[in-house]
Amino acid sequence: MTVNMTKGQAISLQKADGGTLTAVRMGLGWQAAKRRGLFGSRTREIDLDASAVLFADKQPVDVVFFRHLQSDDGSVRHTGDNLVGGVGQGGDDEAILVDLQRVPVHIDQIVFTVNSFTGQTFQEVQNAFCRIVDETNGQELARYTLDGGGQYTAQIMAKVSRQGASWQMTALGNPANGRTFQDLMPAILPHL
Repeated sequence: MTVNMTKGQAISLQKADGGTLTAVRMGLGWQAAKRRGLFGSRTREIDLDASAVLFADKQPVDVVFFRHLQSDDGSVRHTGDNLVGGVGQGGDDEAILVDLQRVPVHIDQIVFTVNSFTGQTFQEVQNAFCRIVDETNGQELARYTLDGGGQYTAQIMAKVSRQGASWQMTALGNPANGRTFQDLMPAILPHL
């Protein structure tokens, strides 16, 4: 059963049977919003990018994004860059896979961000979402819908935090501005 998350909500990433999740996928989907023009409605391609920043004791130690598709230790992997989006109906346009059992013990938080590499604001995006899926069986565990548009070009979507031997996800949903994860670091740090 999927939990539709609200901003700031935290959920435990444990299986319904009480077992611990071993691998999750953070999926991102979106569509360009239709705009009415002089000659009818049209859409403009929008390149959103998903990134995962790995932290140890509030210090960034690695990142996974379209130019660095795998963490140095191999526990986090990006499936590839989608330059236009368009699935937006529930499937993922970009995804980041996290093997929770392989994440080094010193990594205590992974923050997921979304940014508009081409610089359009989220007013030009529709049907955007971030979701967490149990990668072992494909079951969607949680979904956070990016709604409301806005004059910003990025969002600090969610984080997973180590809680003893298990992990917890928190939907952050905080707007920011920037075209890359580097631009977003000042906006990420208050959420650690």
